[in-house]
Amino acid sequence: MKRSPNDLAILGGMAAFREPLHVGRPNIGDREYLMALLQDMFDRRWLTNDGPFVIEFERRIAMMLGVRHCVATCNATVALEIAARAAGFTGEVIVPSFTFIATAHALQWQGITPVFCDIDPDTHNIDPDRIEALITPRTSGIIGVHLWGRACNVEAIERIAHRYGLGVIYDAAHAFGCTHRGKPIGSAGRAEIFSFHATKFLNAFEGGAVVTNDDELAGKIRLMKNFGFDGVDQVVYIGTNGKMAETSAAMGLTSLERIDHFTAVNRENHDRYRNGLRDIPGISMLTYAQGETYNYHYVVLEINEEQAGLSRDTLCAILRAENVLARRYFYPGCHRMEPYRSYFPHAGLLLPETERLTTRVLSLPTGTAVGTEHIEKVCELIHFAIGHAPAVIQAMA
Repeated sequence: MKRSPNDLAILGGMAAFREPLHVGRPNIGDREYLMALLQDMFDRRWLTNDGPFVIEFERRIAMMLGVRHCVATCNATVALEIAARAAGFTGEVIVPSFTFIATAHALQWQGITPVFCDIDPDTHNIDPDRIEALITPRTSGIIGVHLWGRACNVEAIERIAHRYGLGVIYDAAHAFGCTHRGKPIGSAGRAEIFSFHATKFLNAFEGGAVVTNDDELAGKIRLMKNFGFDGVDQVVYIGTNGKMAETSAAMGLTSLERIDHFTAVNRENHDRYRNGLRDIPGISMLTYAQGETYNYHYVVLEINEEQAGLSRDTLCAILRAENVLARRYFYPGCHRMEPYRSYFPHAGLLLPETERLTTRVLSLPTGTAVGTEHIEKVCELIHFAIGHAPAVIQAMA
């Protein structure tokens, strides 16, 4: 049946999907296996404080990533805070603004000033060529972010860090199961931080981890995530409560059992979107380099308004009206959120690529909750919206 612009839900038509199609809907592994683990946990009555599931989860993560230490935490934000403190970060730390707000908050929460660096427009990762100009006598470190599971330029970052005597850690929240130069992401810098939040590729309900090959750093982090306790009643260091619970570790172990399946589904979804959206004016889809392993957990579009005939925000509004809950990652950029926009009101002048990208990027639903028929319909909606852009925009006015 031939459709008209008025068929779109945003203009009074029926929504394409009766139930919302979410970005980041959790991947769920074998429920029977999870329930068996939880029953075992209840029988032992060991619910937290480095129980056997946490220990096994840490062991398996470290083995998969080829690192000596994995310290599981209650979430990745706390993991970032602890890692930054353990690494001795003070004063100022250089970070990208094009990232989730937790990357900046983990520093500001401790009185460390995040200094926002622009990004490479092709990779969306922090641009090493922009870092040196931001280094001051107060700079103590750099945090790189492996956005969309694609590694940032760790070699260039660490050359700069070595030249100036700076510490480096990496926010690898997107990058579990991904590689850089054939090696699993996780062994760069002094430490890397992973997220096991429900929306991530590998989820533990809620959780995070610091992984490192630095024995001294790992020892500090283990103390710090448990109030600084060294033994039953001996506190030797300042710390917080950053422990992962056994329930989360049980979910993490369940997810690990299905990681190959999650990857396969994500890759199939990514290929379907790529085929369904090819040759649409103004739509470019993020690609992954040959020769590396990825989790394909993000389907990311860039919308060129001049070529597409409508803006990213208009397309997002159309999709959301159709119950396709696409996301404007990472809008509007950390530097335009509080408290940073008040502290640094002119930061955007130094972040032209970040400013541009925050108006163009759109993330589409994927994962094991998204089927072939969903993707086909989403692609049809995007085709229709852009193919009828002038009429749609006029009708929405």
